[in-house]
Amino acid sequence: MPLQGKQSDKLAQAVIDVMSGIKSQVLTITYDNGKEFADHELMAKALETDIYFAHPYASWERGINENTNGLIRQYFPKGMDLRDVTMEQAQYVMDRLNNRPRSSRGGKTPNELFKGLQVDLLAA
Repeated sequence: MPLQGKQSDKLAQAVIDVMSGIKSQVLTITYDNGKEFADHELMAKALETDIYFAHPYASWERGINENTNGLIRQYFPKGMDLRDVTMEQAQYVMDRLNNRPRSSRGGKTPNELFKGLQVDLLAA
């Protein structure tokens, strides 16, 4: 379920809920400078990780994020009202992108990399 609005407390709790099961693998998180990340200290403490903020207008500091945004825009063009996107449409795009090989990741898909993380977690 997508978050409604940009309230930092709701975003922080959603991040903690999603990442708490793999927190030993979350070494750092890098965010933009938006107000929705105001509760970053809460996330850092709960996930036992370091949180960094990208410099304003320094998109190269978030390379994979910027690349993924471009891939998403192939499905949902800039200017499109994302409130009109259904959960089914979002799931379709998420599945496509998470199963798309990335040259920057040695030809592996995000799902392959994540499943590798899961195997590492089970072995630990």
